Amino acid sequence: MTKKTLWQDDYWLLLMQQYLRRPVGIKPLYSRSMVDLSLELHITPQELHERMGEIARLRIPRIERIWKEYSQKPQRLSRAVQLLRSMKGFNSGGDFFKGVEVQETFERDFRPLSEDSRLTPIMLILVLDLYFRLTPITMVAETPEVQALARLIGIPVTLVVDILHVYQHCDPYLRRRDKSASALFAPCQQIWHRYGNGDTRHLADHAEQLKAYFQ
Repeated sequence: MTKKTLWQDDYWLLLMQQYLRRPVGIKPLYSRSMVDLSLELHITPQELHERMGEIARLRIPRIERIWKEYSQKPQRLSRAVQLLRSMKGFNSGGDFFKGVEVQETFERDFRPLSEDSRLTPIMLILVLDLYFRLTPITMVAETPEVQALARLIGIPVTLVVDILHVYQHCDPYLRRRDKSASALFAPCQQIWHRYGNGDTRHLADHAEQLKAYFQ
């Protein structure tokens, strides 16, 4: 777990509410509700996921007390969470985080791109994973895998194809001499630098986890 964190003990209430949502248990790392809570608290999904594991294990006295008080009383838990969220400055850079420097890192992956508000970096990551599963000749709208990804992330299939073609310009093995005029070249190149030169199996594992956000 990270050493520098904005975690506070009150956040166990927020995390327990997530844990108790049906199906009860540890939620997928990148499920939308977990990511939304991460963005709200400026705490990585990985840290929240680890702490949710602590709830499942019930080995920390603080968690045991909260569990006894709230696990069978969802309305009481909901009121406690609402009270916490009503605190002045909550989920902002104001009084709640006074004296704490909040620097967005993972959050940017879930923010819309300035180049195209329909897209986020995590969508580009998923398209890059698809890129390594196809050949250039199959990077077309008629390919079932392209259509399936477009449906999953909720963008036109033609946009997925455009991104795949941009990645061709990022791929050093293709040695494309013509330059891409797409406004998406810069963000795609950034994603390529992060994942395109590494082990594609690691990218595939990460992409599989990210899909939970759209499901």
